[in-house]
Amino acid sequence: MSDVRYPFTAIVGMPDLRLGLLLNAVSPAVGGVLVRGEKGTAKSTMVRALAGLLPSLAAVDGCRFACDPTAADPQCPDGPHDHPSASERPAQLVELPVGVAEDRIVGSLDLERALAEGVKAYEPGLLAKAHRGVLYIDEVNLLQDHVVDLLLDAAAMGRSYVEREGVSVRHAARFLLVGTMNPEEGELRPQLLDRFGLTVEIAATRDPAERAEVVRRRLAYDADPADFAARFAEDERALAERITGARELLPKVELTDVALRQITAVCAAFEVDGLRADIVMARTAVALAAWDGRTEVLEEDVRKAAQLALPHRRRRNPFDAPGLDEEQLDRTLEEHAQPEEPSAPGEPSEPEELGGSGEAEGDGDGDGPEDDGPGPDGGPGGGPDGGGAPEPADGPDGPEASAAETDEPPQQPVPAQHPAPARESAPVAAGDPYRTKLFTVQGTGHGAQGRRSPAETSGGHTVRARRPQGTLSRLHLTATLQAAAPHQAARGRAGRALVLRKDDFREQVRQGRESNLVLFVVDASGSMAARQRMTAVKGAVLSLLMDAYQRRDKIGMITFRGADAELALPPTSSVEVGAARLESLPTGGRTPLAAGLLRAHEVLRVERLRDPSRRPLLVVVTDGRATGGRDALARSQRAATLFAAQGTASVVLDCESGPVRLGLARTLAGLLGGTAVSLDELRPEGVASLVRENRGENRRENRGENRRENRATTMRKAA
Repeated sequence: MSDVRYPFTAIVGMPDLRLGLLLNAVSPAVGGVLVRGEKGTAKSTMVRALAGLLPSLAAVDGCRFACDPTAADPQCPDGPHDHPSASERPAQLVELPVGVAEDRIVGSLDLERALAEGVKAYEPGLLAKAHRGVLYIDEVNLLQDHVVDLLLDAAAMGRSYVEREGVSVRHAARFLLVGTMNPEEGELRPQLLDRFGLTVEIAATRDPAERAEVVRRRLAYDADPADFAARFAEDERALAERITGARELLPKVELTDVALRQITAVCAAFEVDGLRADIVMARTAVALAAWDGRTEVLEEDVRKAAQLALPHRRRRNPFDAPGLDEEQLDRTLEEHAQPEEPSAPGEPSEPEELGGSGEAEGDGDGDGPEDDGPGPDGGPGGGPDGGGAPEPADGPDGPEASAAETDEPPQQPVPAQHPAPARESAPVAAGDPYRTKLFTVQGTGHGAQGRRSPAETSGGHTVRARRPQGTLSRLHLTATLQAAAPHQAARGRAGRALVLRKDDFREQVRQGRESNLVLFVVDASGSMAARQRMTAVKGAVLSLLMDAYQRRDKIGMITFRGADAELALPPTSSVEVGAARLESLPTGGRTPLAAGLLRAHEVLRVERLRDPSRRPLLVVVTDGRATGGRDALARSQRAATLFAAQGTASVVLDCESGPVRLGLARTLAGLLGGTAVSLDELRPEGVASLVRENRGENRRENRGENRRENRATTMRKAA
């Protein structure tokens, strides 16, 4: 790979991304930018090119934290810097790898030296390296949540903190934060989205001429990077000078009262949570004015700031796509475009409603009852003598109108000469999602941190101590002292200080919760659609998907109907894609249950090779019926035993309904080695009723046992 960066000015198109990055370069206080887009759209190329445009900075010589010699950090671990010598250096671009550990980000303390030698041996992390530069997080949505929280907290406070067993180090960490993500691979939580100042949606152009120019420039760069960069050197220099000029103009820009009121009115109109959006919009509007060389914020700056700062703050539930209603934005800006005028003395601040016999009361004379307007035939309506009586059920609208007024659907006659064959039905909408019962994987795992099953994680509560596995990061002080205490006399201890050896140190083992792979196997056959259950079934699966989103799980989805099973959604972190696939799921045909289970077995086998630490949870959504081929039910039951042999945690969502039930789904759950839950039991009220029933049964059993014990005691005494 060439050391010559692709020029920023050579990138074709994507004006919003270009502007969002440049505004953050002008004013890092905007809070960074999140770039959302499909793969192969030059997101990373543009971010890396931006670093070459940033002005060089003066840094204290020998300082690992790039302290500014004119305003050195008083808490700098390499300080104090009383009379420092300084030199110029380019702004740093620090890229954060997806699998990065927390210690690599914030730095690490050598606790062994801190306890044994009494010194603070601190190794700076990536946040220290990014100070006064650019921190670039590619695929930010794939990072663990606690890592993203840590990064965004540092970006918001401008400082990084390292706390280890009473040893504390802190240093400045101010940087331009840029994150990129592909929404198909999973979304960030709304709380984390809100921490990014701006967001930009990008997609590859569909214009053949622009696409051809992109390819032409990329081939030219690959052939001779230095020559290609030289062609755009003048444009790069001019853009860098414009950034410097905008930075100098930024403190002089005035945010007028009108502009500020427009900003707050827009945020209130779009019902964004909190006040962070107002502050980000204000900073963005000021940066836009400085970028255009103006000292006053205009309405166009507020509009553009809203388009960049609000879309990702509009999500109301996990399956909402970011967006902004442009018409509503224009109306709100227009309504608050003029300064407020104080009301004259004696005048009401709000217009009074008209009363009496004016037009506000309709066209009547004001003496009679309220007029409901003309009736169906053009005459007066509403009153008992006004001719406005409703049409009978067999009126012009026919029986359909009567059925529409009730909750019962109209009965459609089916021609007897054309019997309906088993065929694919149109997708039905899912029911409203609801909170579901928590299903977990038994045992203790070692997977990625999440909120579902018990696991040994970097967070959580301490359960025991062990010898360090690699670098000591979480010291268990009590266990360390207990290990060292018996050897103090043999080591010649003199005085109060302990004599510690490497073998004495113990680290904490913490237990929290992990995320799992939740694999849905959904029956989409005709047996599900024929009983009009698919709306309820889809609502249940959608509820489980939302539960998986909240617990940070990966999900996958297999559907089976007709003659085979289909991997509708390969395992991914994008729960939104799973919800979309579920919504468009058609139904009909036979029930190849065995094919669905075998396909799930193969998917889990591959995923164990890819991610062996992530434990699976199989969720089978079916009524237990199996049709198609010889011994369909027996083959499905044999397939179920494969999961039991591997110890795969499983849940069967029993969709069987009606007065006569075969119990096939519960039999399937027993063969899987899992549990069966009906649709009613999945709901909170269903779970609560089960708990109450179980408690009632336990109380009855306890009372029965007490009575038996009392009788036995009485008989013994009598004997």
